[in-house]
Amino acid sequence: MSGNQNHRWNFFRAGGFDQVKLQTGADILALDKLDQKLWVALSCPVRGLEIDAKTLQLIDADHDGRLRASDIITTAKWAGGLLKNPDILFKPLDRLTLDDIDDSTPEGLRLVASAKRILTSLGKPEAREIALEDTLDIARVFSQTNFNGDGILPAEAAEEPVRRVIGEIIDCLGSQVDRSGKPGIDRETADTFFTDCQTYITWWDDGAGRPEVMPLSDATAAAAAVLGALRGKIDDYFARCRLAAFDERAVAALNREEKEYLALAAKDLTITAEEIASLPLARIAADRALPLLAGVNPAWSETLTQLRRQVVEPLLGALSELTEGQWCDLKARFEPFRLWSETKPAVAVEKLGSARIREILAGGSQGAINDLIAKDKALDDEFNAIVSVELLLRLRRDLVKLLNNFVSFHDFYKNRGKASFQAGTLYLDQRSCDLCIRVTDLTKHISMSHLSSCYLLYCECTRHDSTEKMNIVAAMTDGESDALIVGRNGIFYDHQGRDWDATIVRIVENPISIRQAFWGPYKRLVRWIGEQVAKRAAAAETASSQKMQAAAAETAKTTVTGKAAAAAAPKQKFDVGVVAALGVAVGGITAALGAIMQSIFGLGLWMPLGFVGILLMISGPSMVIAWLKLRQRNLGPLLDANGWAINARVKINIPFGKALTGMPKLPGGAKRETVDPFAEKHGKRNFFLIVAVVAIVLGIVWYQGILDPLLPVWLQQTAFFGVKALPPAAIPPTP
Repeated sequence: MSGNQNHRWNFFRAGGFDQVKLQTGADILALDKLDQKLWVALSCPVRGLEIDAKTLQLIDADHDGRLRASDIITTAKWAGGLLKNPDILFKPLDRLTLDDIDDSTPEGLRLVASAKRILTSLGKPEAREIALEDTLDIARVFSQTNFNGDGILPAEAAEEPVRRVIGEIIDCLGSQVDRSGKPGIDRETADTFFTDCQTYITWWDDGAGRPEVMPLSDATAAAAAVLGALRGKIDDYFARCRLAAFDERAVAALNREEKEYLALAAKDLTITAEEIASLPLARIAADRALPLLAGVNPAWSETLTQLRRQVVEPLLGALSELTEGQWCDLKARFEPFRLWSETKPAVAVEKLGSARIREILAGGSQGAINDLIAKDKALDDEFNAIVSVELLLRLRRDLVKLLNNFVSFHDFYKNRGKASFQAGTLYLDQRSCDLCIRVTDLTKHISMSHLSSCYLLYCECTRHDSTEKMNIVAAMTDGESDALIVGRNGIFYDHQGRDWDATIVRIVENPISIRQAFWGPYKRLVRWIGEQVAKRAAAAETASSQKMQAAAAETAKTTVTGKAAAAAAPKQKFDVGVVAALGVAVGGITAALGAIMQSIFGLGLWMPLGFVGILLMISGPSMVIAWLKLRQRNLGPLLDANGWAINARVKINIPFGKALTGMPKLPGGAKRETVDPFAEKHGKRNFFLIVAVVAIVLGIVWYQGILDPLLPVWLQQTAFFGVKALPPAAIPPTP
């Protein structure tokens, strides 16, 4: 995409690269002409930004949850083209006057008409200014009418008998909520209902017209249900009776043993108890008929009474018992109904009954409902115009902020801490971190975080008054890292002013500052010495404890046996070779220190530079490494890990990094008492320590003969050793 030579762009430099500076409405209208290689971002997620989520969702035309450069360009040109003066977008307010909208175009005229309708519905027909809050309650805008363009028809929109049919459709198939908040039906639901009605009535007419399927006419279905409920138990009863006729010895077992009844008698019984219902319908005997009036299982007596009244009496007459042949005859008569019932369509309209379904189909309500839905749908353009009014008001408030956090990162570099991707401020270890970003996928984010070269703290944030949780990553860009460990707690404030409890769950270590790199080697040395001292002390304590335990055990053994312990082995005398080796080592170290001190003191007035050189020799490498890494700090990977498509190296240099992390400072005009009444008193220790260091240094310098010209003869080094000490390089090798 090439630039437009007819529009003059302004750029500012920040983060190590040039960024476009949007200042006028003409800049917004010409965004499609700006080379996208000069855009800072090319896409970003809709969620997780400190911009109204509803605004971003309306801009996201394809509803895929992402904003792309094409979405930004389309929206910017649309908003700028609907305003008489697009420069007002740089005055972010949530309201517009109707005169601000360019009504010389068809779309602008439609928006003005929609804005007037909104104001009229709110009781402000003469108002010439509309606010965003006026468009937020669409249900209130459409509360005066049952037709609102969404294609959903509430029952109140129709007259009887169509209103009743709509209610029955909702009862059978459920409802949708229209823009006014009322339950209703759409065209698809209505078509499904009438299709199901036709399917069901076709099936019903197929069976109702055949006597063999409906042996009891309209009462057949209820009778078949009773017969079906008893089919298994009655078949079981006659099978047991046939088995009893085969062998009399089976009668006792077929009627259940007495011990089972004893177990039942020990319980609190109910007629419908599962144990009772599992017993046979009646007492088993060879070729016995099934009694229908007396002597039946009490758990099934009511169902058997229904069978006698609804099935047996209408078809076989008033019988007190039912033979197996009569039972088979009844099953055969209901077999066509059973087979027909298995073909019944599974539709929710069945509960309305065939008579009501037939009435609905004959009443012509389907055509009336479709006409009403079409009438409602015709208002869809008017509703969309109302949504467009809302979007235009939102863009008046949010568009420039979005552009300054997408096309350029103006808000990040010029308005520190105000970028849309910054979630808030983390307070921890007497510092405030402004560069805090919400993390949606912690694992993915950590896998990319090392590319940023920043010192990062991943924190889990929770609120005490809710179950809401979120993860953030905070870039620590100034200060020290000595006290930053996993598990340490802080407080996070989001942009709504809410406070969260923040706990460090992961640290990605990188240099924080040059100052930290300078002191790092010395701190590591002190830490190493402390660790070694602690190890030696622990080892000595362990050895001492073992000796005491061994001595106690030996004493106890002596007391029991009455014999004195064997004399301890004589201590071995010092090895002369070891003593000589130690002497050589101490001499070498002393000579080396002496050579260094001789070189420093030999500098004369340049001696301070010698000390500086030593410091640089120790701290220089770590400072150089830190300086190189601090220059490589890049915000891009932190945003890419959240789904952004960053199009530039968004650097965080050392001065800007200091601005992103606040260090503790006393307020102006504050009075400070420097005396700490509880401070530890180290005066004597420090005095003796200084004296010891000075004595050691003077001893080394004296041993090298450096002080001989300043001392009397009897104090000179040669008076004691006879020869001047040589530096280590000058010591001849031992033959």
